[in-house]
Amino acid sequence: MADTAEDLMRSRFSAFALGLDVYLLASWHLATRPATLKLDPATVWRKLQIVDTVDGGPSADIGVVEFRASLRNADGAAGVLHERSRFARVGGLWTYFDGDILD
Repeated sequence: MADTAEDLMRSRFSAFALGLDVYLLASWHLATRPATLKLDPATVWRKLQIVDTVDGGPSADIGVVEFRASLRNADGAAGVLHERSRFARVGGLWTYFDGDILD
């Protein structure tokens, strides 16, 4: 169980790296969760950099985490996903609500 929004962001990055779509869907807020999630097994998630956090602490109900996630796609090309994600606590558990892609 994630104590902070940043903790959930880190666990979701690990879930993307390991292809754990069930965990990703379970940690997604019901209001914005897709019905299904298809991960590309050829994408290799390599590194997570937390750029900024706003709120999202152990006693908060909302939080924002900005991150850069380094990856390699199926063609071997390197890339970076830069996102500012919003999180909300529901029933005592942090959930990913949505995010804005940056850059």
